[in-house]
Amino acid sequence: MSKLELYRSIATDLSSGEIVFPTSVQVALKLRKALEDPECHVELAAKLIAAEPMLATRVVAVANSVAYNRSGREITDVRTAVSRVGFSTLRSLVMGLLTRQLAAGSSESTKKLANQLWEHTAHVASLARALAKHVTKVDPETAMFAGIVHEIGGFYLLSCAEHKPELLEGDFSEWIEAGEIEVGRAVLQKLSVPATVTEAIEGFWDGYLAMPSVSLSDTLLLADELAPVPSPLRQINQPEVSGGLAAQIDMLVGEELLSTILKESEEEISTLISALHF
Repeated sequence: MSKLELYRSIATDLSSGEIVFPTSVQVALKLRKALEDPECHVELAAKLIAAEPMLATRVVAVANSVAYNRSGREITDVRTAVSRVGFSTLRSLVMGLLTRQLAAGSSESTKKLANQLWEHTAHVASLARALAKHVTKVDPETAMFAGIVHEIGGFYLLSCAEHKPELLEGDFSEWIEAGEIEVGRAVLQKLSVPATVTEAIEGFWDGYLAMPSVSLSDTLLLADELAPVPSPLRQINQPEVSGGLAAQIDMLVGEELLSTILKESEEEISTLISALHF
């Protein structure tokens, strides 16, 4: 079976419901479902978050970041943190935990790739939030959520590689050409990612940056280009893609304005990236 056929087989299995996510991911899925319930109030959300120590730590960290705590008053408890960041950000953090845990059981041979992919994801999510506020004017929290899940198919690929090491043989050209779309789309559907975000990621895969950039997919493209850590699944195509987008970014934003935006957002981005490191 070729690598392309293997990708398609994985996507088919996902779509047919034959794939069962690891226990750690199932826990995160249940937590995400509970947070989406309109009847879920702050006290219940805090109780659910507190039951997951890693997530509770990250929620408090985000609540204390410059992005959410302009006053600088330190937050030390989960309930106050939940109130500060809001349910939209909570759902993004849960999805971040879920995304990272997809490849948590990977062998040593894939951990390096998974760690780099997460570094890239954290940068894109944080940059997407900043760019949404300053450039594209889409909802910043939705932009951060989209950044967190934009490479989720790649994490699933790495989780599969533990039992199918042939997935990591050679380069990832077929992943870029077909696997990313087929497997990525199947994972997004399996996890019931909102249509607005899924459509934005589809636009991100297309790689077309509109001028002026005003959409969620534009936000992802800009954040992906500006991220200092590249996706290990995209690196082989990085020079060609980067050149085109870099020129468009210069035309869209301008070097001086972009520098100002990144400088103003530097602390916000760095604290968010730190908080998103599961």
